[in-house]
Amino acid sequence: MSRRFATLAIIFVALAVAAPAMAQDHDVAADSNAAIPWGMFAPALAIGLAALGGSLGQGKGLAAACEAIGRNPGAVGPIRITLIIGLALIESLVIYALVIAFLLLP
Repeated sequence: MSRRFATLAIIFVALAVAAPAMAQDHDVAADSNAAIPWGMFAPALAIGLAALGGSLGQGKGLAAACEAIGRNPGAVGPIRITLIIGLALIESLVIYALVIAFLLLP
């Protein structure tokens, strides 16, 4: 019973705190051009972080594949196939981030 009460109390507090935080002043709503600089910053940040994460992931994957081939040169085929599939999946995530960045543009 106390766990259910604690959960309901947390939800109630979150809703009570979020309502004033999400309120918008009337004069800000009338001036819609005030949010344009931040609207241009979000897509740039999104694609920048996606490119950073994708490049770090591809670098680690390529380093691990080169190390594995160096240890066992006979397993070049399966390692190469796994590497190419992994790099393609990482690159697809970066392309998805690019599409989302285009959708975020005002």
